[in-house]
Amino acid sequence: MKQNMILLHGLFGQLSNWDSVVEQFGTAYNVYVPSLPIYDTPKTDPLYFLVEYLEKYIATNNLKNLILVGNSLGGHVAILYASRNGHNVKNLILTGSSGLYENTNMGSYPKRSTTAYIKERIEYTFHDPAVVTEALVSQVLSITTDTQKCLGVLRVAKSTQRHYVADLLPQIVTPTLLIWGKDDRITPIHVAHEFASMIPYTKLVVLNECGHAPMMEKPAEFNFALQHYLNEGIVN
Repeated sequence: MKQNMILLHGLFGQLSNWDSVVEQFGTAYNVYVPSLPIYDTPKTDPLYFLVEYLEKYIATNNLKNLILVGNSLGGHVAILYASRNGHNVKNLILTGSSGLYENTNMGSYPKRSTTAYIKERIEYTFHDPAVVTEALVSQVLSITTDTQKCLGVLRVAKSTQRHYVADLLPQIVTPTLLIWGKDDRITPIHVAHEFASMIPYTKLVVLNECGHAPMMEKPAEFNFALQHYLNEGIVN
């Protein structure tokens, strides 16, 4: 029987961020890529609204024994889900996760939603600016120029800053893999080491010349690290 893998995107993330992971793991695993309802979050506790959405999604699809993978905001949601439903998470994989520290400047996005500025901010997310395509800039620009979507993003961003997870991490007994870009400027590498020191059963893999979204910037290396980790788990 195939294991279930859930991939959770970040604040400005798209489902396509996970294309390389779906391509590699889609045959051997049941891979699910839910779209987090960031733009529909309420003013009160937007982050926990997303966690509850994930809980309902998992219950509706009757998913058990999960491999839970999260990037940035998706990692934060994954941590909160695992802290509440550890019995249902076989492995937790975090990459550029929020929850301890983020170097962001969300407030300026709505005020400066020009193509040039958005391109500059997205390039800041990656080590290699060449990763930033016109399509990616257009996707983010469509969010920042839509009032409802932009307010939803800001609500969630502020909520992530209010809900730090340092007190929850020592209680997470789920085996955890951290895949981190050495040149991540949003959640710098010291954040990965903090996660590793707080979560009891953790392995850290650092990818050189890589920023905040390793599965996009270094897809082959990301997939290799994930596959190797899961293979190790099967052997053990």
